[in-house]
Amino acid sequence: MESKEIVQEVELEKKHHKFLEQNTDFEMRSLDSVCFNESELKHPWWYNLKYAAVGLLFGIVFVKAEIISWFRIQEMFRLQSFHMYGVIGSAVVVGLISVLIIKKFKIKTIYGEPIEFVDKKFNKGQIYGGLLFGLGWAITGACPGPLFAQIGSGATAVIVTLLSAIAGTWVYGKIRERLPH
Repeated sequence: MESKEIVQEVELEKKHHKFLEQNTDFEMRSLDSVCFNESELKHPWWYNLKYAAVGLLFGIVFVKAEIISWFRIQEMFRLQSFHMYGVIGSAVVVGLISVLIIKKFKIKTIYGEPIEFVDKKFNKGQIYGGLLFGLGWAITGACPGPLFAQIGSGATAVIVTLLSAIAGTWVYGKIRERLPH
């Protein structure tokens, strides 16, 4: 790498750090995420079509792998099948390896912005939240990821679950300061 490129890279990182320090909402939003990478770039609306295409592909994979199946989810919670544990375990391993690679090689976004991971301390609110999430998952047979794929595959009753998830997210936003974080 040439010295001019190194200087540009350092300047870009300084600019990004300054942006994060000036962003007053950063600390509050970083409580909810493991990786926080706010883009400073402005793109035309049609740039988001790539996310729609990936989401559509992701939904097709969910349907074909039976991840959205209520019966598969019930089998998992009844400890009757390894299918869902294998899918979730594979996703955890792929995610872990991806994060390690991003950190080790300081990989940047496709637009050249640095990816930063913010350390999060463990707290009891994560236990309560995980229990509520798991209970809702077991009762409804759906977690937030596959909701749209379930609706798209014809399970229109899942619209109630989607609206409930949206309402729950809204309520959390309203009472989050009073919760054990």
